[in-house]
Amino acid sequence: MPLLEFTDKGMYCRPADCFIDPWRPVRKALITHGHSDHARSGHAQYIATRLSIPVLKHRLGSFHHFQGVEYGEEVFVNGVRFSFHPAGHIVGSAQIRVEHKGEVWVVSGDYKTEDDGISTALDVQKCHTFITESTFGLPSFNWQPQQEIFGEINQWWADNQSKGLVSIISAYSLGKAQRLLSHLDTSIGQIFTHGAIENTNAVLRAQGIDLPPTTKVENSHARDRFQGAMVIAPPSAMQSAWTRKLGPSVEAAVSGWMAIRGIKRRRNIDYGFILSDHADWRGLNDTIRETGAERVYVTHGYTEIFANWLRHQGYDAQAVVTHFEGDEVEATLPQETMEG
Repeated sequence: MPLLEFTDKGMYCRPADCFIDPWRPVRKALITHGHSDHARSGHAQYIATRLSIPVLKHRLGSFHHFQGVEYGEEVFVNGVRFSFHPAGHIVGSAQIRVEHKGEVWVVSGDYKTEDDGISTALDVQKCHTFITESTFGLPSFNWQPQQEIFGEINQWWADNQSKGLVSIISAYSLGKAQRLLSHLDTSIGQIFTHGAIENTNAVLRAQGIDLPPTTKVENSHARDRFQGAMVIAPPSAMQSAWTRKLGPSVEAAVSGWMAIRGIKRRRNIDYGFILSDHADWRGLNDTIRETGAERVYVTHGYTEIFANWLRHQGYDAQAVVTHFEGDEVEATLPQETMEG
């Protein structure tokens, strides 16, 4: 019997009688991070990193029962040893290490290999079996250093400001928005945010996460107040009445999917910056190699393609069906490809 099983409720650890990132209500859920495809409502108990608990309460409701643990802290459930280790994806994100009778599995959740300066950097764990995402599991996805991308974004903002235009960037409200904020050049001008992003910022600031000053966009704001400013909004707000009230503007998206030719045209945006909170092709391969795992399960993204590649590299690899999508799917892909 494998240490973890893939069931219709999620990844199940039978010896501990608990689930990891389940998508249906269960008694005990261990959660890798706060994105909605991994942290769903309705579980009787949630165990997650201390850093992620405030966001989970904000998104799911404080009436749930939460248990926060530190990175590296061990939690025993029916004799099974669990520990949470940095995944580098967003603030509080974790890989979950599961050890029982000498066997070690690691569930990665979502992860990236570049230290973004705001999330705790990825700490690869040795294991026998590794469960990985493959959101960007194709050789064509190879990220440039983030400082190059942020340099381009800041220059774009400054150029727009010189023309009296508002710079509007779409970014997922938890993770990408805060990463972007932490690298913007605040000397250029004022930063405004959509309410969904500002509410998340408030939760993170309350737990000591350092973010630059931002102002929530209010209906009472005069249009000329936004001239030359940077505005960060969730993808759902782009090209809407909400953005039009800001005045003459230029819109951009920040996502790994911007590496796909034609995606800007399909999304009807002016600019695209290639920046992801997920590992690229090189990062996926490097991480899997560093785990020392012999068996790999691929949970979401280019699952069949990536699992086949891993088999050719000598791994016992298999694609599995889950309800995970990756936070960037909603942010960037046309509706007809959101399940791909």
